[in-house]
Amino acid sequence: MHPSIQAYHLQQTPEDQAICTLLATTIDGALPEADSKIWHDHPVWFLDGNPIVGYSKQKAGWRLMFWSGASFEEEGLHIRGKKFKDASVFYTVPEQIDTHALLRWLNKSSEIQWDYKNIVKNKGHLERLK
Repeated sequence: MHPSIQAYHLQQTPEDQAICTLLATTIDGALPEADSKIWHDHPVWFLDGNPIVGYSKQKAGWRLMFWSGASFEEEGLHIRGKKFKDASVFYTVPEQIDTHALLRWLNKSSEIQWDYKNIVKNKGHLERLK
């Protein structure tokens, strides 16, 4: 696990640390080729510089977001907006995390990608990479 992500986890409550650690270790195991870091104040994993998955604490709980998740066609992921292709799920306790579904989504995240890395260059238009 990236040291900055470990430091991020240590700033959380013990129960929140359990959620974060489960998410991070599962993501690291499923996407060993991904780079990870704290980006916009929360942990994010990238493939070839393109953001793939990350999580952050929000009012409703821990939001696990897949940047291209709307294209996964998964019932467990909720589409937030219409302009971008993201989808999320929220957790408030570690027991809510379905690791089988999470691994399936992580597999799809490497197979289905929209080009967020070049969104500014493309003037807000997303293009499908995979």
